[in-house]
Amino acid sequence: MTKKRRLGALTAPKPARRDAPGARMRKQGLRDRLASYRSHHRQVALDSLKRMTGRPATTLMTWLVIAIALALPAGLHVGLKNVEALSGGWEGAARLSLFLKAGVSGPQAQELAQTLSAKSGIAKVDYVSPEQALEEFRQSSGFGEVLDELDANPLPGVLIISPTFDHSSAEAVAALEKDFSQLSEVDLIKLDMEWIQRLNSITELLGRMTLALAAMLGMGVLLIVGNTIKLAIESRRAEILVVKLVGGTNAFVRRPFLYTGLWYGLGGGLLAWILVQGSLVWLSGPVSHLSALYGSQFSLLGLGFIDSILMWAFGALLGLGGAWLVVGRELKLIEPR
Repeated sequence: MTKKRRLGALTAPKPARRDAPGARMRKQGLRDRLASYRSHHRQVALDSLKRMTGRPATTLMTWLVIAIALALPAGLHVGLKNVEALSGGWEGAARLSLFLKAGVSGPQAQELAQTLSAKSGIAKVDYVSPEQALEEFRQSSGFGEVLDELDANPLPGVLIISPTFDHSSAEAVAALEKDFSQLSEVDLIKLDMEWIQRLNSITELLGRMTLALAAMLGMGVLLIVGNTIKLAIESRRAEILVVKLVGGTNAFVRRPFLYTGLWYGLGGGLLAWILVQGSLVWLSGPVSHLSALYGSQFSLLGLGFIDSILMWAFGALLGLGGAWLVVGRELKLIEPR
């Protein structure tokens, strides 16, 4: 090989490697760190749960306190859901009673009933004649002998208007009431939905009270979990000092206590769900019997799938938040000298 050929071989560009050793080492190192990170988290989570189950009495009492704090607003929420479902059915049965003037005869009232039943938004129109009204009053009041002494029937004819379901809201019924008030045959209109509107206002007030109660009890859960984690840190003070002496960071030391708070909150949420659902099962029999006496098929609504998941997640977040608030401050006070 001549000198020129050797020089060309040395200066010729070498083909680039697809995976340089340094890149492969970096990729392998990143995968190893992620695998180690996941493995450590899994090990710490299981170890925290094992420590909690090793003290069943203490853990169960803490879970019960958290469960009661979560079950109270959850139970009120379920109660409000059932009241709204029940009042929704009542609202669909809203009625307008049109009291006719004294000079309106039976045929005129029947013709007016047919005219109104043809209007949009009207499901049914029932006519109650003065004679029928008097007979119903006689049977319900018990003043039959007194009514026999009357010279004339003082009760007017009544048209009972039943709106369709799409027109059973308060605004739609109010619009119908305004239209009917302009009829010359109508003397007085009675809306049989005012008490439902009052019930809806009470339900809205109770809903806000439930949110306020949930906020206050949530703060209580934070304090409960925080105090429990603080006691756990004090009981492991010597262990924390040893870990810090060999180079353990605050994040490394903090991890098991955060998982402990998470398990406390999640366990309390699951136990609260059991309390709420068990109470509903216990009450479902009497409620079904009572609704059957009123000719209704109403049954209690429980916590749905989404509500259950939110309840468990809320408990877990409260437990994690309570631990987070305490661990950082307490670990700063434990430093090797």
